[in-house]
Amino acid sequence: MTTAMLHTTPDSEIVCTRIVDASQELVFRAWSEPEHLKNWWGPAGFTNTFHEFDFQVGGKWNFTMHAPEQGNFENKCEFIKIEKPDLIAWKRYSKPLFQVLATFEELSPGQTKVVFKQLFETAEECAKLKKYVLDKNEENMDRLEAELKKM
Repeated sequence: MTTAMLHTTPDSEIVCTRIVDASQELVFRAWSEPEHLKNWWGPAGFTNTFHEFDFQVGGKWNFTMHAPEQGNFENKCEFIKIEKPDLIAWKRYSKPLFQVLATFEELSPGQTKVVFKQLFETAEECAKLKKYVLDKNEENMDRLEAELKKM
């Protein structure tokens, strides 16, 4: 069941931008290959168990995020747009509900701009999470950079 991308306004988006020292192709691989994605996805200290990862439009990505202290968080997602090596988008079917749009822009042969957007249907839904996830998204990008250095 594929879904169209949400049309949002700035008040219904959470945006994290990072310039990383890696090629666009390498960054795309870190986001699209489960053997790399599982190593860095989520805030500091989290680990992941991937149950299903079918990287194609309409494919499912189901996984459990394990918090460092306590708790497991089930995630059910569907890939809704993939444009290699520029863009990956998915929709979450587990709460909180939102879409993710990740874009990768090559700035130079060894430098890529990553824009990670969480898209919500309303500004109110976005505001509920924004105060909690801004710092966590930065931790996520820190972990991405660490994984890129290992690749």
